[in-house]
Amino acid sequence: MIPVPKYPEGANLLRDKVVVVTAAAGTGIGSAVAQRSLEEGAKVVLSDWHERRLGEKLDELSGLGEVHAIPCDVTDESQVQALVDGAAAQFGRIDVLINNAGLGGSKSIVDMTDEEWTRVLDVTLNGTFRATRAALRTFIAQGNGGAIVNNASVIGWRAQAEQAHYAAAKAGVMALTRCAAVDVAEHGIRVNAVAPSLAMHPFLAKVTTEELLAELTSREASGRAAQPWEVANVMVFLASDYASYLTGEVISVSSQHA
Repeated sequence: MIPVPKYPEGANLLRDKVVVVTAAAGTGIGSAVAQRSLEEGAKVVLSDWHERRLGEKLDELSGLGEVHAIPCDVTDESQVQALVDGAAAQFGRIDVLINNAGLGGSKSIVDMTDEEWTRVLDVTLNGTFRATRAALRTFIAQGNGGAIVNNASVIGWRAQAEQAHYAAAKAGVMALTRCAAVDVAEHGIRVNAVAPSLAMHPFLAKVTTEELLAELTSREASGRAAQPWEVANVMVFLASDYASYLTGEVISVSSQHA
C-alpha cells in the first residue's frame, strides 16, 4: 500500500478568486475542496441543504480566510439562483463553481422505484445542470471568464451492481461537462470534472459495507482509498490558472477506469 502523502501547504493557486462550493458541509470532498480553496488564497462561499451542518462548517473554516455560507438545495432552481446571486453580491463576483452535490444509494434496477431513480438523478445530474447554468450566465455577464469543476465518478465509466441510477447520473455529469465546455469556450470559461472512486471519510464508512469498501480498495493501484483532500487538490488545479488550456475534460482521480 502506498502511504498517504504529507498534507500540502498552500501555494496561492486560487489567490483572490471567489469560489462557490455546493454540498460543502459534510466530511467528504466538498468540505475538503472548500478548505483547500481557502488555503490556496480563495474567498469561499459554502453551500449545503443542511443548515445546521453548514453553520458548523462555516465556524470550522472561518479562521482560514474569507468565507461565507448560503443554504441551498440544488433541486430547487430558485435556491440555486439565490446562491449564485448571493455569492456575487457578497464578494462582488464569482470566479469558480465547484459542483459537488450528489446523492447515491444501492438498489437493483429490478427493485428500483421511479422515485428512487428520479431523486438520485435530480440531485446529482439536474442539480449540477442548474448550478452550472446559473454560474455560466453570471460568468458571461461579468465578462472575465470563469471555471466550473464538476464532481463525477469512475462509476460513470464502469458497471457496478445496484448503481444504475448513480452511474447514469454521473455519466450524465461527464457528458454535461464536455458539452457545456464547448458551449462557453468563446467566453473564456472552462468546464472540467474529476472522477474519483473511493475517497474515504466518516459518512462513507458509515453507509458502505466493509466488504464493498475492501473490494473497491483492492482495485486501486495505490492499495488504499484516496483522502478527500487528494481529490480536492485536483479540483483546485482545474479551478486555477494553471489549467488555463484545459476544458471539457474528465480527470480520473483513481486507477479504476473500468
